[in-house]
Amino acid sequence: MSALKPAAATEIERQVRRLAEEAKAAAAALALASTEAKNTALTEAAAAVRRRAAEILSANRRDLEAADAKGITAAFRDRLALDEARVDAIGRGLEDVAAQPDPIGTELARWRRPNGLDIARIRVPLGVIGIIFESRPNVTADAGGLCLKAGNAAILRGGSESVNSARAIHAALLEGLTAAGLPEAAIQLIPTTDRAAVGALLKLDDLIDVIVPRGGRALIERVAAESRIPVLKHLDGICHTYVDGSADLEMARRIVVNAKMRRTGICGATETLLIDRRAAPTHLPPLIADLIAAGCELRGDAETRAIDPRVKEASPQDWDTEYLDAILSVRVVDGVEGAIAHIARHGSRHTEAIVTDDPAAAERFLSTVDAGIVMVNASTQFADGGEFGMGAEIGISTGKLHARGPVGAEQLTSIKYVVRGTGQVRP
Repeated sequence: MSALKPAAATEIERQVRRLAEEAKAAAAALALASTEAKNTALTEAAAAVRRRAAEILSANRRDLEAADAKGITAAFRDRLALDEARVDAIGRGLEDVAAQPDPIGTELARWRRPNGLDIARIRVPLGVIGIIFESRPNVTADAGGLCLKAGNAAILRGGSESVNSARAIHAALLEGLTAAGLPEAAIQLIPTTDRAAVGALLKLDDLIDVIVPRGGRALIERVAAESRIPVLKHLDGICHTYVDGSADLEMARRIVVNAKMRRTGICGATETLLIDRRAAPTHLPPLIADLIAAGCELRGDAETRAIDPRVKEASPQDWDTEYLDAILSVRVVDGVEGAIAHIARHGSRHTEAIVTDDPAAAERFLSTVDAGIVMVNASTQFADGGEFGMGAEIGISTGKLHARGPVGAEQLTSIKYVVRGTGQVRP
């Protein structure tokens, strides 16, 4: 049985089950909610985020102080930290989601059979979505807002690192729901940071329809191994930028530094630079100089190190590492085919980019590389639902089932076939 027997359940398990039962009831109401009500909840939540900015920043400072006391990397701190601009961006993200078309009820196809049956395929909510995340406070709003837009109830379980920030942001979401007359159980935050709550959540396949983990490899591997519920996930963002022999040098310099160093702790940050052997003598020296000047540690193969001895020797593990830090692996390859082969072996199917002036090389890369997002002459840091015009994202899915790439409101839906007849019976 998927449900724990009451006598065997711990208090945390009972608490999580109660939340899931409330979410299930809320999901039924949300499935019938009007677009106007959902958008009102989102815009009112955005206004509440801005009104509560001082409270949210104060809560975030408490999280940062606790994290600093434990000792954290600069990249981790960047993922956790909020400032006035980031709080305002949370509000804008909710408004952007409100501005998106409502996916629910959209008719994807319609046809009439020879027997007169009228069949339509339409979008419907998934139901109840459990989101498990770690250090990013903005996930509270992004995930809650996207689930709401798609008519789903959300159960959020944040990590201990961002607990105070998540609670402050969640309070703003509740204001939005109340203002729109929607049930508060539509977006719930599990109050405990006890890891047992994650295990309890993953067992509730009778109440929860999908689990979305946002965090490090250890969290996502645990969720994938333990969940009785379908999981929408990506394990790593081992993103590559390949500089082709035909690439414009100045374009390559701009893209490579941005792709690695704009924000090193996001999943769309480039972790490995591949460069065509033809371009290595001309392009690698300035690229290396730019990256080192920006504070990046480089780990390269023998050919890269021969060009600049400041590059450290790369270990075999480096090619399979998501650093989420100011560290970059560098390898010289034999043209676009060499880049494709390296990515096939070491990539995580997240985001891959080519910098080139050769249309044939670009098309070969786009059609051959297996990833949710492939790019030409653009920074991998654009791998983001907001940048794709989705308003926000709940994550980047690297799997091939249900959704792939940025997961926005549309991807948080299922389909239903509606069949209308006039009394037909099957012979």
